[in-house]
Amino acid sequence: MRKNAIILIVIFCFLGIASAYAQDARVRIPIPSINLGIEEARSPNEVALSLQILFLLSILTLAPSIAVLTTAFLRIAIVFDFLKKALSLQQMPPNQVIFGLSLFLTFFIMFPTFDRINNEAIQPFFNAQATPPNERLSLEQFYEKGISPLRDFMFRQTDPKYIGFFMNMRRLPAPNTYKDVPTYILIPAFVINELTVGFRIGILLFIPFIIIDMVIASTLMAMGMIMLPPVMISLPFKIILFVLVDGWELLTYQVFRSFG
Repeated sequence: MRKNAIILIVIFCFLGIASAYAQDARVRIPIPSINLGIEEARSPNEVALSLQILFLLSILTLAPSIAVLTTAFLRIAIVFDFLKKALSLQQMPPNQVIFGLSLFLTFFIMFPTFDRINNEAIQPFFNAQATPPNERLSLEQFYEKGISPLRDFMFRQTDPKYIGFFMNMRRLPAPNTYKDVPTYILIPAFVINELTVGFRIGILLFIPFIIIDMVIASTLMAMGMIMLPPVMISLPFKIILFVLVDGWELLTYQVFRSFG
């Protein structure tokens, strides 16, 4: 009863305050107004600014794809996905775990490159007030210094034959130095190289587990157990073998060495 009485008193007080506010026309609750409008550009500078904003939004939209295709993430993700297929695993470990591990291994492998980009491009560009005017980076210099470490990484990992392949497709002359190779040639060559290397490592991963599958299937056929799926028997043996050789550490180390 006391609780009900307290609740009724609170409700009446709230109603009394609300009615007092309703009777007092001078008390108003401010409601914000949001306006969104598009105006016609009246000068070339405004047109250029609008185009820069659209270009920046497009780059932000494509940023995940650019990060995947220009770093070590692609090879690592392919290798771990091949591992799941070789072990005949469907849901374990989940894809979120595989991609998360691939992401952090990418940060680990790419840390020297990211550190160079930060020290040579990002910090000098955003700390322009602390540098003399003649030493400040322009937008073009920021782009060149920022992409240079990433180009060095891709050049170290890419087989020159893929660069020559794309150069011949565009009918470009043979480059004298790496600086003569355009970035739009280097990126697809790097992606093709990463796919090739990832598939090569995947083939090596499949070999021991295929042998286990063949042995288990032959044993079941010799015993006359044709209706029993061999995967049900071979899966525990695959996991046992992978755990005994400390497969995660071994595979991570080999993937890291492949970027050497």
